[in-house]
Amino acid sequence: MDIILLVVGLVLLFLGGEAILRGSIAVAHRFHLSTLFVSMVIVGFGTSLPELMVSLTAAMGGVPDIALGNVAGSNIANILLILGFAAILAPVACSGREVKRDALAVVLASIVLVGLSFNGVVDRAAGAVMVAALVTYLTFAFLVERRNGKNGKEIIQRVERDISAPRIGLWTAIMFCLAGLAFLAGGAYALVEGATAIARQLGVSDAIIGLTLVAIGTSLPELATVIVAAYRRHADVVMGNVLGSNLFNVLGILGTTAIVTPMPIAGRIADIDVWIVLGVALLLAPLVWRRPSIGRAEGFVFLSLYVLYTAWIYSVDII
Repeated sequence: MDIILLVVGLVLLFLGGEAILRGSIAVAHRFHLSTLFVSMVIVGFGTSLPELMVSLTAAMGGVPDIALGNVAGSNIANILLILGFAAILAPVACSGREVKRDALAVVLASIVLVGLSFNGVVDRAAGAVMVAALVTYLTFAFLVERRNGKNGKEIIQRVERDISAPRIGLWTAIMFCLAGLAFLAGGAYALVEGATAIARQLGVSDAIIGLTLVAIGTSLPELATVIVAAYRRHADVVMGNVLGSNLFNVLGILGTTAIVTPMPIAGRIADIDVWIVLGVALLLAPLVWRRPSIGRAEGFVFLSLYVLYTAWIYSVDII
């Protein structure tokens, strides 16, 4: 039964990745916004919905290690696993002021996460500030995109050359996005349920489950989306999705969860993993600022680091 859940989840994730990619591009065309911004907001938030549902359920169910591990583990997986895998498939462009701006925002959000670990808890006030900061940043990004409408149109024209798909109306595009989000959420849920059941049978701790199995499971929507985007040579969606998802994870998901129920930050996650979240963000930032793209060599390095990280935390947990 658990294996069936994994297979069903994988199929739903890839269907959702295709649907939400087509829908987000159509929305970008309709409002003359760059696909980077749309992928940050629509795709980034949409593919982060599984993380939100899992974190809320885990926190309210009295297992905060899974909730917090989900956020930290997803941010690590987004950069090392997902971006690394996408770069191996095709070079991921990271030029432009918008990408540099969003990469800096991810670093700052990671610093906030480290700072909260010293406090030992994310209370409701801190959660409200984090959500407000996310809304403020997205509003700022939206206003900048609206002022740069010409640049957005040029990006859309390039995207349409890369993706030979017929234009669809606004409401159809919205339905594509909603259907994609539903597939992504359902697929992630099925995968997490199957993987977590197997892990618990093997006696793995809640923190490790959150950092790896749940984090990877809830990050699979991002993986499915960037695989489709990378295959279609649409680098704006790849980078925008990764950066947007990491912002939503820390400020939106952790903030929203803390508003519902205060989140303790303790144990190995506070001592080690939040620093790894900051470390991988600092690893990505110089590449974004200094290079026009992230290629296969960097992709292999990122992917190798993730394999080493996963092997290390499981070896420590078993010992």
